[in-house]
Amino acid sequence: MFHSSSHKTYWIFKSEDELELLRCEANQKFCKKIMETVKPGVSDSIFLKRHEEDVLFRLYEKRLLDFCNVFKPAMPKSVVGTALMYFRRFYLNNSVMEYHPRIIMLTCAYLSCKVDEFNVSSSQFVANLVHETPAGQERVAEQILEYELLLIQQLNFHLVVHTPYRPMEGLLIDLKTRYPTLENPESLRKNVDDFLTQASLTDIGLLFTPSQIALTAILSSASRAGLNMESYITECLGLKQDKQNLSKMYDSMRRMKILMKKYELPNPDEVNVYKQKLERIHAEFVTSSSNKRKRGYEEDGHVAKEPRIIEEELSDEDLI
Repeated sequence: MFHSSSHKTYWIFKSEDELELLRCEANQKFCKKIMETVKPGVSDSIFLKRHEEDVLFRLYEKRLLDFCNVFKPAMPKSVVGTALMYFRRFYLNNSVMEYHPRIIMLTCAYLSCKVDEFNVSSSQFVANLVHETPAGQERVAEQILEYELLLIQQLNFHLVVHTPYRPMEGLLIDLKTRYPTLENPESLRKNVDDFLTQASLTDIGLLFTPSQIALTAILSSASRAGLNMESYITECLGLKQDKQNLSKMYDSMRRMKILMKKYELPNPDEVNVYKQKLERIHAEFVTSSSNKRKRGYEEDGHVAKEPRIIEEELSDEDLI
C-alpha cells in the first residue's frame, strides 16, 4: 500500500541537502516578492534568514506536539504523527514569514483529525484552547476552516500519511510469533514510542519509509535495553545472504540516529529575537485584506487579546 502511495512518490526525498534547498528557495521567494512587488528597495536585513526561520519552525512544531499530546479526547498517535508531517510538508515549500505558524499548526492538527477519522467537531477542537474565551474560540474555528483549503492545496491534495506506528505494531507481532529469543517484546514499546516521537520532530519522515523508521525504533530500543537482535535481522528478516540490502539498512539507521542527535530545542533568547522580527515582517508586509488571514488569528479585530496558548510557551498547565 505504501509503495503505491503519494507519500512514497512525492514526499520521500533523497537527501537533507534536497530538503534544505527547497526551504531556502521558499525563503528567497518570499523575500523577492516583497522587494519587487510590495516595497521595492527594502533592505533584505529585515527578513528572517534561513536558520532563523528554522528556529521558529522548531518552536511551533514543538508547540503543535504539546497541543496534540494534551488534547481531549486523547488523540491517537497516528493522528499526531499526521499533523506533524503536514506541518513539516507545508513549510518545505512555504516561508513562516508568509504564513504564520500560529494558525497553520492548528489547521494541521484539525485536518489530521478529519483525514485519520478521529471524530471531533470544530467546536470540540477549539475547546482545547482552554485560555481562550468562547468568542475567541469561535473566531479561531473560523480561521482554521478558512485556512484548511490553503493547507490542502499546499500539500498538493496528498492527505494520506503513512506513519511508522502501523509497521511498528506489525513488527512487535512478528517478534512475538517468530522470535522467541526475545521473551517480552512489549517491554520495548515505551522506548519505541519515545524514539518515534523524537523522530517526528526531525526530517526522518521525509527521508525514510515508515517501515525503516519503525524497525530502527525497535532495534534502538532493544539496544538501549542491552539486547542483541542481530539474528532477527539476518534470519527472520531474511537479510543474511542479502549483503547489499543489509548494508543499506544499517546505513539508513545510522543516518536516522545522526539526525536525532543533531536535533535541539530552540534557544529561548534566539526565539524572542526572531519572534519579534517575524511580527514586524507580518505587521509591515502582510497587511492587505487578502493576506490578513496569513498573519495568525490573533491579528483578527474580533479577538480582544492574544491567546495565551499561542503567544506564550506551551505547557501542560496551559492546555488542561
